Amino acid sequence: MSSPDPDPDVPTSASAASAADTSPADGSSAAGSPADGSPADDEHRDELPDELDAAGYVGPYSFPNNNRRRYSGLILGAAGIVCVALWLARGDAVLVNRGFFYGGLFLLALACYHFASGVTLRINETDALVAATKTVGFTVGHASAQLSWRGLISHPTWRILLYSADNPPKKRALVLVDGVLGTVGDHLIEDNPEDWSSLDT
Repeated sequence: MSSPDPDPDVPTSASAASAADTSPADGSSAAGSPADGSPADDEHRDELPDELDAAGYVGPYSFPNNNRRRYSGLILGAAGIVCVALWLARGDAVLVNRGFFYGGLFLLALACYHFASGVTLRINETDALVAATKTVGFTVGHASAQLSWRGLISHPTWRILLYSADNPPKKRALVLVDGVLGTVGDHLIEDNPEDWSSLDT
């Protein structure tokens, strides 16, 4: 008498044992990621390059100088000169047309703008802070500096935020200092409206 065929939906003892042997012992899923949903070790993660990562950095921070724009101006100027020179020496060339001339003029104009806006930053954040401190008329406690650019040619300007040395600070001020000449421009001094009571220890 022949035995009945096994039910295909019910695993046999051999297949069940094989499935048990192939399951990961550390609790990770079969796809290679941990069971808790955290990313695998070989998964790509975004991270800052070393020169932009401030974690663990010790020492004064040096702001990039504004005159680095002249490097791009040199590249644009050289490309513009090449385009104009090709148009002037085109002869019977088919691939060199009037677009090279107008494109070269545009690149030269853009190079002039980069040179005009690439003025040298002569005042560092320490000098700007000293100039701002002399302007506000109170003893400065906390302060921060931010480099910004103003106007059509992006003139470098320091934004200095200062708080008085009181605890909590009673005064605050925002002072704009020219990054080239060191002169103080617009400034605002007011009573500190911020509530720092939650920061008291």
